[in-house]
Amino acid sequence: MSRFEQLKDHSQENRTFVFRVVLAFCIVLLLIGVLLGRLYYLQVVQYDRYAAMSDNNRIQLQPVAPTRGLIYDTHGVLLAENRPSYSVTILKEEVGKQLDSTLSELQKIIEISGKDIEQFKKRLKLRRRPYETVPVRFRLTEEEIAKLAVNYHRLPGVQVEADLIRHYPYGESLVHAMGYVGRINIKELQQADPKEYAGTNYIGKLGIEKFYEPMLHGSVGMQKVETNARGRVMRVLERTDPVPGQNLQLYIDLRLQQITEKLLQGEKASIVAIDPATGGILALVSTPGYDPNLFVTGISTANYSALRDSPDLPLFNRAVRGRYPPGSTIKPVNALAAIDSETVLPTHTVWDPGFYTLTRGGRRYHDWKRGGHGKVNMHLALEQSCDVWFYDVGYRMGVDPMSDYLGRFGFGQVTSLDLPEALAGILPSREWKRKTRNLPWYPGDSLNLSIGQGFFLTTPLQLATAATVLANRGKWVQPKLLKGVRDVDEDGFLRLAMPDIPNARPYPEDVKLKHPKYWETIIESMVAVVHGERGTARRIGKDAAYKIAGKSGTAQVIGIKQDERYDADKLDKRFHDHALFLAFAPADKPRIALAVIVENGGGGSSVAAPLARQVMDAYLLGIDPTADKVVASGTDAHE
Repeated sequence: MSRFEQLKDHSQENRTFVFRVVLAFCIVLLLIGVLLGRLYYLQVVQYDRYAAMSDNNRIQLQPVAPTRGLIYDTHGVLLAENRPSYSVTILKEEVGKQLDSTLSELQKIIEISGKDIEQFKKRLKLRRRPYETVPVRFRLTEEEIAKLAVNYHRLPGVQVEADLIRHYPYGESLVHAMGYVGRINIKELQQADPKEYAGTNYIGKLGIEKFYEPMLHGSVGMQKVETNARGRVMRVLERTDPVPGQNLQLYIDLRLQQITEKLLQGEKASIVAIDPATGGILALVSTPGYDPNLFVTGISTANYSALRDSPDLPLFNRAVRGRYPPGSTIKPVNALAAIDSETVLPTHTVWDPGFYTLTRGGRRYHDWKRGGHGKVNMHLALEQSCDVWFYDVGYRMGVDPMSDYLGRFGFGQVTSLDLPEALAGILPSREWKRKTRNLPWYPGDSLNLSIGQGFFLTTPLQLATAATVLANRGKWVQPKLLKGVRDVDEDGFLRLAMPDIPNARPYPEDVKLKHPKYWETIIESMVAVVHGERGTARRIGKDAAYKIAGKSGTAQVIGIKQDERYDADKLDKRFHDHALFLAFAPADKPRIALAVIVENGGGGSSVAAPLARQVMDAYLLGIDPTADKVVASGTDAHE
């Protein structure tokens, strides 16, 4: 035993133990130093950085959508307003991977269609700010809001948000003039300024709403908010208020618009009325129409299919996109072209046996009146709408003067300021036919052009514009809907100011004649159309309190063989002639110029002309033909 005890060195063991303890203490001390150094680095050196990162987790910068500008009629009647609406939204950052299950739960609580889900997922993929909610469904009812409120505890990331949406109190009465707003689609979001449209779900789609979108939209604001762990706003720390959109006032006279719409009820038709002094569009009606409120937050598939598939084409804006042969309504311009170009004199006379031929025994170009009009000069040719006189001068002129003068009146081009959907129509010429048909211009083409048939197509807006130029004796005023921007000055008074319109469309120069006296020559003949003993529209001139200058027109829809006569009773209504009328009044000091087109309506003098008289009575005299009583007029009826 003593031998083994001699092998154990207590002194050495003690030194080893002490060494290990010291080493362990040093290591612990070193680690504590590293930890303290790290704490110092984080808490002192990197304090600003991590404080900012912490704030970013609870403080968010949110866009504040501006209030869209309002739209008024010429007398200050509100045409487009903003109404509060509630939508259900989802905060992606809070939902995380539970998005699909959250959507499924939502569908169990309120009605959400597959299309709503599809649109939501498309919007979710677009670029957006962190913690910016994405709408799932709009226009919640009070019952749906209550259902969501009691289920908030099991729907993280789901919110009900208030919003202002567009509302059109007069429904379809103004849809083809003003257009409408709708939810922004992917293409529009990609084209729009992302900063200006942050937090905005709507954009102008058609008409005034689209053309003046930058003015109506306003400028987006910003607010810095503090959020809780669920991403809900606790308080607003800073706020930059948005700039609301500008309020617009139009030339549209709501009363006249509604009366005109009632007159056309049941017809596929259009009437456009213009103030010759300003170019302001007083009424722009295309029937049938549709309710624009259906499109604001997204139209249902069933409703859209019904509109799209309707044989009456309610979605089609006939006033600015409908292209029709103008028929005899353009005869005053062609007569002016003939005498001002010195092709013939106003006294030029032809014999009308009821037809015209280019060569002896050749094809007969028939007059509308069987048996003809006999001996006819220019005045009688306009008063009675004699086709043969125009065939004769059309052949003598050829296409060049006709196309030139018609172009000066705005045909074949878009001259309006703020109707983005407007079409140019077709004004044929030698160059046009060679380019589009690869054919030369034939004399027979000139005969067709002389009476507003053949290749010539125009819109109701262009016809009303031509009537305005005639009313002004050649002076051009650009057709437009905008009267001005409504603003309140420093003294609290309402004022209107016409803004500068970037990239405004040009329009033709004033029509200068070689013989200015011919303006009155043509207009006297147009007055005879309505007030003359043999005028084609003399029925509407009876007992009129003012002089009307007009021209009726009837445009063929289908071709009639040379040896046949048009018989409406043997044709389906969709093949009946279009009825047209162009007019302005009072003839000496015009205050209204208009064009009427009734698709498949029949005769211009029997169908379109009476409509024009009723519209002019409503505007000039304050007579409401749809109510059979005199009402307060938006114009000075005593003038």
